[in-house]
Amino acid sequence: MTRALLTLLFTATFVLSPLATEPFSGYRADQLPIPQVDPPAQPAGYAFAIWGLIYGWLVVSALFGAWKRAEDPAWDVARPALIAALALGTPWLWVANRSAEWATVLIFAMAAAAILALMRAPGPDRGWLRAPVAIFAGWLTAASFVSLAATAAGHGLIAGATGWAYLAIAGAGLVAALVQLRRPDSPEYGATVIWALAGIIAANGTALWPVTAVAALAALILAAIALRPRPA
Repeated sequence: MTRALLTLLFTATFVLSPLATEPFSGYRADQLPIPQVDPPAQPAGYAFAIWGLIYGWLVVSALFGAWKRAEDPAWDVARPALIAALALGTPWLWVANRSAEWATVLIFAMAAAAILALMRAPGPDRGWLRAPVAIFAGWLTAASFVSLAATAAGHGLIAGATGWAYLAIAGAGLVAALVQLRRPDSPEYGATVIWALAGIIAANGTALWPVTAVAALAALILAAIALRPRPA
């Protein structure tokens, strides 16, 4: 019961956190030594609408869990990691508006916790727990590498913004492929990363076609993994 109530509590703080801080639409020019305005690793604005689905489904999951699965041992295995991701995510917008560096560290920690929760999510109750955790983890996987690309390029590390876009796509694609191979029963995870990659494709179009091509290739590979036939 305690873990179920904590999941509900931190789901509420996470979902309501945007109301307690200023809006965030990417790191401001004055947050990094080299301003990153519309970096090529960042998906088009429409892609962020997925947060409505993530917030809504996590709320439904937490309510159902507290009501019908409060003492379910299978759910309890996944809850600590999910609670950690939600607790870390609650202050993320506040942090992101003040420090790109700490926001990047924080979102990687969120992504790791969410992926661990997905790994531990039980097979049954797919729509009530595994699917919402999968899309949450999928978006955080992509978003963490987008944040890394913007922050690293903003400090002039190794490669410029375009180079970091390639590295971000490769990194997110590799992590997503490994996770999807481990959880072939959760195609929602891969589909969410593909959604982010589609946003990168839309943002760059033909203006920066090499980035578009790499994102498209990553999306196709991930789709093949997510949709591959599973043993009966």
